[in-house]
Amino acid sequence: MSTSHKPAKICYSHLGGKLGTLLLEQFIEKQWIAKEKPGDKHYYITPLGEKEFAKLGIDLSQIKEE
Repeated sequence: MSTSHKPAKICYSHLGGKLGTLLLEQFIEKQWIAKEKPGDKHYYITPLGEKEFAKLGIDLSQIKEE
């Protein structure tokens, strides 16, 4: 990998860059996350997402509600 290629970046405490975008797109496509209404700014984790993230070893209890 070239040192000038930066597919991921941290923005505050969030993952950004191309990697963050690709992950978001896949989570939506796989229906692990969704929006209540198309115009909503925020996503929620679906019941399927809860199961699949748990399989990956991701502890969703670490996510704080805003």
